[in-house]
Amino acid sequence: MTSTALRPSLRQWGAACGLALAAAAAPLTATAAPGFGPCRSAVPVDYPGTIVEAAVNTPALSTLTSLVVAAGLGPALAAPGNLTVFAPTNDAFAAIPASVLGAIGSDLGVLTAVLTYHVVDGPADPRRIPIAAATTLQGQSVFLRYQSGVGPTINQSVTGCQAIRASNGTIWVVDSVLLPQFRP
Repeated sequence: MTSTALRPSLRQWGAACGLALAAAAAPLTATAAPGFGPCRSAVPVDYPGTIVEAAVNTPALSTLTSLVVAAGLGPALAAPGNLTVFAPTNDAFAAIPASVLGAIGSDLGVLTAVLTYHVVDGPADPRRIPIAAATTLQGQSVFLRYQSGVGPTINQSVTGCQAIRASNGTIWVVDSVLLPQFRP
């Protein structure tokens, strides 16, 4: 299923969910991080569709959506389950040098490794103390923690306190692209 095939039904949901998704995916700015208590108790934005449908309906995630479709991962991310996706914004992808992004996008194996490094099978909440590790679908771990003065983080990426809860999992919008270690 492609993102184009999803658009008609998403437009119907967009009126009800668009503002909430936009708020959760708003650019992460250098404002003071909320305290741990208020951050930990932030209620997720509920989205009535899948992770893929939520991403397609969130303009700030259009680059991620395009890459997921190019890698053929859309059906897996739309399937029933309880995934956690750390979703880089368009600005996060724009911060990667064009030559590096081109190399990632031109090699299906590398692209799949990078994208699956953003996905955990099961719940993974970065609003925790102390640090916790979660194994990604790519096979390597990401590290989740709440850092005082910064907020919730995944490795070195910052996310907001509010997640998007879809029918098959949770999305945490992050301010940078997570890159796994590549070994020869």
